[in-house]
Amino acid sequence: MAYSKSKNLAPEKEMEIADTQWHRYVRARDNGHTDYIEMARKCDSFYRGEQWDANDIATLDAEGRPALTINTILPTVNTVLGEQSSRRADIQFKPRRGGDQETADVLTKLYLQIADNNKLDWLEQQVFSDGLIMDGRGYFDVRIDFTDHTQGEVKITAKDPCDILLDPDAKDYDPASWTEFFETRWMTLDEIEELYGKKQAEKLTFIAENGNSYGRDSIEYEETRFGDADTHEEHIPGDDEYRKVRSLRVIERQHKKMSRCDYYVDPLTGDQRPAPANWSDQKKKKFGKQYGLSLISKVVPKVRWTVTCDKCVLHDDWSPYPEFTLVPYFAYFRRGRPFGMVRNLLSPQEQLNKIASQELHIVNTTANSGWMVESGSLVGMTPDDLEENGAQTGLVVEYARGTNPPTKIQPNTIPTGLDRIGQKAAGNIKQISGVNDSMLGTDGQEVSGIAIQAKQNRGVVMIQVPLDNLRKTRHYLAEKILRCVQQFYTEERLVQITDESDPLKPREELMINEMSPEGRIINDLTLGEYDVIVATAPARDSFDEIQFAEALNLRQVGVAIPDDAIVEYSHLTKKGELAKRIRELTGQEPPTPEQAEMLAMQNQLEMMNIQLEIQKLEAEVQKLQSEAALNMAKATDTAEVQPQLQIAEIQSKLAMKNQELELRRELSASTNEIRKGQSDTQAATKIASTAMQMANKQQTNPPTDTGVN
Repeated sequence: MAYSKSKNLAPEKEMEIADTQWHRYVRARDNGHTDYIEMARKCDSFYRGEQWDANDIATLDAEGRPALTINTILPTVNTVLGEQSSRRADIQFKPRRGGDQETADVLTKLYLQIADNNKLDWLEQQVFSDGLIMDGRGYFDVRIDFTDHTQGEVKITAKDPCDILLDPDAKDYDPASWTEFFETRWMTLDEIEELYGKKQAEKLTFIAENGNSYGRDSIEYEETRFGDADTHEEHIPGDDEYRKVRSLRVIERQHKKMSRCDYYVDPLTGDQRPAPANWSDQKKKKFGKQYGLSLISKVVPKVRWTVTCDKCVLHDDWSPYPEFTLVPYFAYFRRGRPFGMVRNLLSPQEQLNKIASQELHIVNTTANSGWMVESGSLVGMTPDDLEENGAQTGLVVEYARGTNPPTKIQPNTIPTGLDRIGQKAAGNIKQISGVNDSMLGTDGQEVSGIAIQAKQNRGVVMIQVPLDNLRKTRHYLAEKILRCVQQFYTEERLVQITDESDPLKPREELMINEMSPEGRIINDLTLGEYDVIVATAPARDSFDEIQFAEALNLRQVGVAIPDDAIVEYSHLTKKGELAKRIRELTGQEPPTPEQAEMLAMQNQLEMMNIQLEIQKLEAEVQKLQSEAALNMAKATDTAEVQPQLQIAEIQSKLAMKNQELELRRELSASTNEIRKGQSDTQAATKIASTAMQMANKQQTNPPTDTGVN
């Protein structure tokens, strides 16, 4: 997001904003963030195999002792990452109040395209790995980017968890309940000038040169940064006067403030949309009266976007988004305190490394444990030579006649139980993480396939918490993308949809918000409420596979499980679409407006044909009755019985046709009821849609690009 140049604030007002921003940042920094960074970096180092403290390595080197690293954290975490990558997320939108199924299907297709454009699978893996490794925290960021599209496109990025400071008072997973959050980064004066203007850069240069900053955590000088960008020692006035500025900390804060806002309400659907803030009261009322919309006023929390650098305000305005742009992922979350998988593996990993190093040290010292030598007894070599070469194979030691021969010192043996302690440490890592030998693929050959499958299923259950939390994050992410689409995808545009099942196929062209000649907006995405359905499909046998097998078994023994339910249990790529088509074919799925109109036409045609057949049958009955009356004079049995039989047969056919006609009339009435309901909904959404689109065009344009990533 590129920010507009800061408005000309009064010095007192600017100082007030900057001072408030800094103290809120310090509060979040000192209430857990500094400790978090230390733990997150330690966990990341352990995952990469950097598991020894520098002081410990120096001590061991001085003593000639090895420092082994047996990195069991790496395969443990990678196993869980592999489990996540094998679980494909199937996102669908379902209509709620004011929405329709056709629009929901369009939204689902659009979401898949947005996910494909942003390489969401890769971003998700990065965020998920951050949550497991970086002490439980990973973050998506969702904004509108105008770099490649003049109308703007949804842009999803993954944030560095160390740059995000959470609200210390937040206790909920959902960011909608947070009051604020921060994102900080170090920027040079040239970068600040390019993004925020020359005036702001000059002001910051003056602050830095005059030693009037908030301290070393705000401004970095060339000689102050020595591998630690997060120091926050107190500033000494005048201490920085002649030092060159390296970088400055830019603090971006999204926070909520209560504000009174006007909303348009569609009386038919109940949909609410904010009225343009720059409209006068008279214009708002006139617009509402024109389109039959109610105008209400209420106090709601709005997001304020404030960016500061030391005592300079770079940006301060209302956010173009109704909510925070951040979507968190917490691997484990307990009462507002997230943590990751690696944290609890640190101690057993350190124990395993120390035991392995001790065992190797004992083995190294066994070969040359030392010698006991009588003074002056060696011939042709010195004690130093014996010390250096005493472990060589075939060594011959010559000693003086009459002296005691050199004796090798008995080496230390590996303490009893040391190997069992090492095994226990390795077992603790598996027990704590939930990743067993079966999931790692290290089970012995003697273990049966069924036993391996059972152990794998138990392991999947053990790691279900971080996977369930990922599902929660997917839900929040889909909701945020939906709101961005409904807020910013208001103009007519062509979207290229990729076939997920066959990416090599030509892309499908989908036009949204297209105005038809009749005045109807086709694929209008701006109105209606939709539920987000998140379904995961593992690529290998798991608990879901067992459910699918059980459903098939129940059906085989006679339980009437519908076909669409069986498909929904499966792991087919487009199971939702296939299940829907099955319900349509069996009459379980409500028809679309087009389908209802087609059914109505077919019913009318069938009723006309039935009525014609009824008329023919009635005419035939009348003809036979007339013939019977004329032949009554003959009084023959044959002449009397034959017409009566024919009449009875035709009357039976006539009764069946009348029954069929009645059924067709009932079906037509039902179809017309559906069409009426759909027509009412379309009329309501048409009114509201037109109104809201005109309102959106009048609003102030959002920022024009996404400079912050």
